[in-house]
Amino acid sequence: MTGDPIPVSDVAHVRALLIEAARERRAVSYSEMLALLGHRFTRPLMRALCKTLDVIDEAAVANGEPELAVLVVRESDGMPGQGWWVSPRASLEGHAGPWEGPEARAFVDRLQREAFDHWSQA
Repeated sequence: MTGDPIPVSDVAHVRALLIEAARERRAVSYSEMLALLGHRFTRPLMRALCKTLDVIDEAAVANGEPELAVLVVRESDGMPGQGWWVSPRASLEGHAGPWEGPEARAFVDRLQREAFDHWSQA
């Protein structure tokens, strides 16, 4: 990527990237999202990105939109990371079970489909 990296705290830019991914009906890995912003993957940057994702989802809920953080997943298994699972939104959406396995996968798939459907029609 050319130019200066975009701060991971740039809510508008990260949101725009997530909406683009939702319109394409695809999830993005943490490292892919950081690369799109011009960064290499590091744990501190990933944690900072997660804080931005929280802000994006809080605004989405306030606007009656589906959350977008569920689209950011681990490369290893295509599932959101621990921070997403312990967020209030995950339990508010009706999942109190484990963070892996068929029930967790179905839960994530449902939330991702909601985002895909919403943004592909917007």
